[in-house]
Amino acid sequence: MRAFDLLGRRWTGVVLGTLRGGPVGFRVLSRAVEGISDSVLSDRLSELCNVGLATRTVDAGPPVSVTYELTDAGRALLPALEQITRWAEEHLPASARAE
Repeated sequence: MRAFDLLGRRWTGVVLGTLRGGPVGFRVLSRAVEGISDSVLSDRLSELCNVGLATRTVDAGPPVSVTYELTDAGRALLPALEQITRWAEEHLPASARAE
């Protein structure tokens, strides 16, 4: 159940899914994940980096920019997340999916 200790946290799956397209900056992530606060996004990104699912790269600039990207381990998780998404679409009532 270690996986669900991390993945069960609100927004974690959405952030992982948003990172699937390649390196992305914090502001872009913040706009892409509608409804997440900057502090929660920062926490989720830190957690993903700490467990080795994402990396954080700082470009000294100017201007300074920070990008996040999935690691090989993070990309390996995507098929499982896609399977869970398909399962939810097929088996959960629409009202349960919206929450």
